[in-house]
Amino acid sequence: QVQLVESGGGLVQAGDSLTLACVTSGRPLDMYAMGWFRQAPGKEREFVAAINRGGGRTTYVESVKGRFTISRDNAKNTVYLQVNSLKPEDTAVYYCAAKLSYSDNGVYTRGSSYDYWGQGTQVTASS
Repeated sequence: QVQLVESGGGLVQAGDSLTLACVTSGRPLDMYAMGWFRQAPGKEREFVAAINRGGGRTTYVESVKGRFTISRDNAKNTVYLQVNSLKPEDTAVYYCAAKLSYSDNGVYTRGSSYDYWGQGTQVTASS
């Protein structure tokens, strides 16, 4: 089992940047493929980015490509989401998620694929 705690959210101006962090505890992070999701008020949860166990493979939702970067430091048990050029439509609660993975190359875009979730961190980009 693994526990996940997100941090780094906040209220910023459109165009600003934030670094979200997801610190894990329990089993070693390198056993898990990781993902970031977000949910805006009144909307369904949306996939944002995912990374494989080793960190060499990533995938993103089209709307954040070129602005967001997912990365991980397995030695620090931490996954990051660098969010640049924030837009008001990026406003949401951001969640990290972990999937116990036996595939070194697997990246997962469906929320139902993940086994564990954090509590979320609020990101608000004002215009």
